[in-house]
Amino acid sequence: MARRPLPRFPRGGASLARGREMARTAAEGATDVLHPLITVSRGLRKLAAAGRATWAATPRERRGPTLLLGAACVLGVALMPYGPLLALVSLMGAAAWKGRERPAARTGPDEAGAKRLRALYEALVPHFSAPGDPSPLFTHGGEWNGVFGDLAFDADGRPARLRVSYPAYFPDGDPVARARIERLLHTKSGRGREYRFDWDEEGNQLLMTVLPALPASVAAQRFVTVPGETVLGFTDADAVQRTVPVRDGEATRDAPAVVWRTGPRSTEPHLLVVGQPGGGVSTLLRSVALQALQHDGEVVVLEGFGTGEYACLVGRRGVLGVEGGPAGALNALEWVAHETKRRLAAAHQARRAGEPAPAEVRRPLWVLLDRPTVLADLAAAADRTGPQELLQVPLRHGRAVSVTVVVAEQFDTVDALGDAVRAHTRARVTLGSAPADQLAAVLGAPPHTTPPPEVPPGRGYARLGAGPVVRVQVPATPDPYDEATPEAHRRAVLDLLPERPAHEDPLPAGGAAVPG
Repeated sequence: MARRPLPRFPRGGASLARGREMARTAAEGATDVLHPLITVSRGLRKLAAAGRATWAATPRERRGPTLLLGAACVLGVALMPYGPLLALVSLMGAAAWKGRERPAARTGPDEAGAKRLRALYEALVPHFSAPGDPSPLFTHGGEWNGVFGDLAFDADGRPARLRVSYPAYFPDGDPVARARIERLLHTKSGRGREYRFDWDEEGNQLLMTVLPALPASVAAQRFVTVPGETVLGFTDADAVQRTVPVRDGEATRDAPAVVWRTGPRSTEPHLLVVGQPGGGVSTLLRSVALQALQHDGEVVVLEGFGTGEYACLVGRRGVLGVEGGPAGALNALEWVAHETKRRLAAAHQARRAGEPAPAEVRRPLWVLLDRPTVLADLAAAADRTGPQELLQVPLRHGRAVSVTVVVAEQFDTVDALGDAVRAHTRARVTLGSAPADQLAAVLGAPPHTTPPPEVPPGRGYARLGAGPVVRVQVPATPDPYDEATPEAHRRAVLDLLPERPAHEDPLPAGGAAVPG
C-alpha cells in the first residue's frame, strides 16, 4: 500500500519577501487613511501640553478666577445655537493646525558649505596655532566643528554668520593682528558683501556677520526731534538705541537714527565732516541746515569753492548769510567771532546779576563751513587772517552760548586742518570710500565693518565723541536747483525751506550779507 506524502510548507525566501511587501503596503495605506486622525491626535496632545504648562505657570491666587472665567465661557458656548458643534469644529481645526508636520530645519551646512568651511579652517591654521600648544584648536587636517558655531548661510551657500573660537594666546588686542584675520575671513567668505566683526576678548570668540545695505531711499523731511537734536543719518538697528518715524517712499516706519546733540550740555558741541568728492558732504550740510532752521535757529553758510551748492538757502528766514567768495566768507567768520564774544559778555553779565541768559544768547547760531583749507589759501594770498584762526573763539567758547560749528573737508586736504578744529570737533562723520587707516585717523578708531562694495552718496561712518563707530546713511537732501535732482527729492527739500520775505527774489543769484 503506497504512502501518502505529507503536505510541505513553502520555505523559499521569495514568499517571505512577498509577505513583508504586502504588510508594508497595508501599513502605508492605513497611514494614508488615518493621517488626518494622526494629525488631529498629535495636535490635541500638543494643545493639552500647552494647557498644562499655562496652568502650571498661573499663580495660585489667579487660578480660581481663571476657572470661573473658563466655566462661564463653556456655559456660554453650550447655550448658544450650534455652540457645541462650532466649538468642536474649532477645536479640531486648531488641533489639525497645531499637529501638522513642519519641514525639519537644516541644522548644519550642506556639502558645499562644509567644503567652504573646511577651506576657511585650513586658512586660519597658520594664524591661530603655535608650535608649543599641547592641544591646539587649529591644526592641519583637524575638525572645524569644534571652532565654528552659530552658522548661517545665504542663498549662494556662502557664510552669512559665523562664530569663531580662537586660542587665548592670540593677540586680539593688536589692531594689525585683528585686521589680518578680518581680511582673511572677508576674502574666503566671499567678496562683494559688507561684513561686521565683533571681537569678544574675554570669551576668545569672533563673530562675523554679513550686513545688509543701508537703505538710501529716505529723503529730507521733518524728523521727530527736540531743539538741540540733529539727525545725521540712519544706521543699523543694533547700533543705536533711538529710532525715529520716517517716511520711506509711500510707507512710514521707525528707523534707527544717529542723533547728534548740541547745546550747553553737549559733550560733542561741534561736528567735522570729511568725505570724497561726490560723497555727500554738501548733502549732509544741507540736511543739518534744514533741521537747524526747523527749530528756529540762525544759520551762516560759508563755502570755500563757491559752486552754489547752498543757493537754495539764500534769503530764507533764519539764514543770516550764504557766502561763496573768499572776502565775504572771511568777513562772515570775523562777525561770528565777534558775535560769540558778545554773547559771552551778555551771558556773563546776566549771571552776575542772577538772571537767566537773554533770549538772543540762547537762540542757536549754526556756522556751516565747507572747505576751510581753500579759504585758508585764498586768505594767505590776500594777507588776511585764515578761517581756522577765526574759528578758534567759536570752537572753544561756542558751546556755552549756543554757537555750533560744522566743518566740512575732503580726505586729500584733511591734514591741513589745525589743532583747534581737530580738538573741538568731537563728533565726526566720514562719507565716501576711503582706506581703513584714513577712516581711523579721522574717526579716532577703525570701523568694525568692511568697506561696502558700492558706496552711494551720503554713505559712510559716524562717531560721536568716544562712542562706537557706526555705519550711517545721510537722508537724501540734494540741491533742489540742480536739474539732475529727482522731482520727489526736489519737492521734499523745497517744502522744508523757510519762506522768503515778500521783497526777496524767489530765485536769488547772489549771496546774502551777514549782519555786522
